Amino acid sequence: MKKRNILILVTLLVFLFTLTGCSNNKKSVAQEANTADTWSSIKKRGRVIIGLDDTFVPMGFREKNGQLVGYDIDLAKAVFKQYGIKADFQPIDWNMKETELRNRTIDLIWNGYTITPARKKQLMFSRPYMANRQVLVTKTKENITSFKGMQGKTLGAQTSSSGASLLNEHPTMLKDYIKGKTPVLYDSFNNALMDLDDGRIQGLLIDSVYAGYYISKEKDPTSYRITRGGFDGEDFAAGMRKGDKTLKSKIDQGLQHLANTGELQRINRKWFGNSDNSLIQPAK
Repeated sequence: MKKRNILILVTLLVFLFTLTGCSNNKKSVAQEANTADTWSSIKKRGRVIIGLDDTFVPMGFREKNGQLVGYDIDLAKAVFKQYGIKADFQPIDWNMKETELRNRTIDLIWNGYTITPARKKQLMFSRPYMANRQVLVTKTKENITSFKGMQGKTLGAQTSSSGASLLNEHPTMLKDYIKGKTPVLYDSFNNALMDLDDGRIQGLLIDSVYAGYYISKEKDPTSYRITRGGFDGEDFAAGMRKGDKTLKSKIDQGLQHLANTGELQRINRKWFGNSDNSLIQPAK
């Protein structure tokens, strides 16, 4: 009996030691993300790894030939070119973006990434560079001219998007009107827009930058209607670990330099034409 009790005690001690080790390891990963400044490592290897959703037109997406293009692609490349650093883009599961950043699988999240109070608790942001807001896109033939016009109709939204968050945070503005008070969630806006065209959903809550770009490329832009409700606007910025203060400074300075030289304005015109949502103006 004594030997058996000793064996049980040893097994329990090993189990507790394992749990403590896992806990300490998780704690050390979080502490490192909050304190480690990785700029020297990025500079030494000559490249920075940027996580993105590669279906987010026009911020970062793949053309038919597989090439990765987009507004944020051009912008990030232009910023890091100033420092002799190559910007590498890594498609990630958007639901796991903060975990990927914390575990140092990527160095940055730069992909139409919205600044929110909840995200500020987990990471640090660059200066905001673009204004965006959530809008309702419908087919003109549906004659929906307000959020209330979605009464009893099916709404689409992207999983884990800022639009989905706003929908839940302010249900009386739109969520309470839609069928079942629950939206159809999509992994990408592309699939959602196809369902909108086919009539499987009657409305789509989507970023205004994406909506404007997508509709402008359609054969008949007048077949779509963009409705602005009461949701607050939002700002896009690059997200990084809290310890990367030098990286933040370099990005902020790089963005301002692009504005001063006119390169930022050129990139804006390339992707959005005369629609200018930029928050960074040339220094006087």
